[in-house]
Amino acid sequence: MSNSRFMAWTVWMIGSIFYAYQYIIRVMPSIMMNDIMGQFHIDVATFGQFSGVYYLGYSLIHLPLGILLDRYGPRTVMSICMLLVALGMTPILFTDHWVYPILGRVLIGIGSSAAILGVFKIIRMTFAEERFTRMLSFSVTIGLLGAIYGGDPLRYMCQSLGYKAVVEILILMGIALAVLTYVIVPKMNNITSDDSILTNIKTVLTNKKVLGCCLFAGFMVGPIEGFADVWGPSFLKQVYGYEANVASGLPSMIFIGMCFGGPLLSLIAERTKQYLGTIIGAGVLMALIFFVLCFSHPTTTTATVGFAIVGICCAYQILAIYKASTYVSENLVGLTTAIANMIIMIFGYAFHSIIGALIAMNGGVDSPSAFICGILFIPIALLLGATGFLIISISDKKKAALD
Repeated sequence: MSNSRFMAWTVWMIGSIFYAYQYIIRVMPSIMMNDIMGQFHIDVATFGQFSGVYYLGYSLIHLPLGILLDRYGPRTVMSICMLLVALGMTPILFTDHWVYPILGRVLIGIGSSAAILGVFKIIRMTFAEERFTRMLSFSVTIGLLGAIYGGDPLRYMCQSLGYKAVVEILILMGIALAVLTYVIVPKMNNITSDDSILTNIKTVLTNKKVLGCCLFAGFMVGPIEGFADVWGPSFLKQVYGYEANVASGLPSMIFIGMCFGGPLLSLIAERTKQYLGTIIGAGVLMALIFFVLCFSHPTTTTATVGFAIVGICCAYQILAIYKASTYVSENLVGLTTAIANMIIMIFGYAFHSIIGALIAMNGGVDSPSAFICGILFIPIALLLGATGFLIISISDKKKAALD
């Protein structure tokens, strides 16, 4: 392996480890909940605020970080953000005033935002374009494995060493990762722009195909950001009558499926050169599965297989973000991926709100038919998103024929 290839893989691995690390930090409060509540003398509602402000910092910093990554590269930006994650955990060790852990959690969200955006940038700068989706899918898989399996080691360590000792270890890991990143990641020759930041943002947001990819990808995010993380367990209990533990466990198959979906969909797209076609197929397949889930009573085995397939298809997001980045110049790639992530996250909030409103309008949380009405919004939105990508695909083919 040549030195350049070795360096590319090393830099990619550092970014992917950071992505998994921030996922572990993200699930940390659920494992240390009783300890943190006892230390700061807070109730469950206040603890919920502590968990939630992470996403406030995470989403608000996306756009500035995308600009910084484009202008200064991942070496400096990611190193600083890793230190912010480590710094954000220190209030748990050194204070009993609740405001400081809240501020620290915001810092953790801000720092964590650089993980996925940094991986986007690293892959685009160190690997050939045709390998982008494959490498990104591997990074996402590593990150999701951190989310799925990172909790048990943390729980064991808390029981054996105490939660503050675990926090100290995580802080030291973050500092070590920051130093390693700054030492190993080379200072890359970024293509910078003389245009103003507002001009760059306007360029991305007025690009119809970029905006279309972002919006249509947002329409398709319901299965993971609407169903899997909030409404899935309640739906399965009310509509299918599953036991609470079964209803809570089944939606996790979507996350597990997504671990395998990233590499699989990327391979299909690369081999067929049909990135948009793969996205469209994933959207239609997810819609069909959700229609079946809403209008039949599947067995546990059937539901498990269905959710695993949905999880595989949820990896369409990797292809959609990549496709959006191909419609802009190299100096705007970081900004474009940041905007794409922001828009998709906004749609996640919209799905939570719309599904909740539909359930409330049709009988409330005690009504199985109300849950069906609410969840039916997901396959309808999936078909709208797939149709949108079909329109983009037709437009691309017409342009290619003219060229």
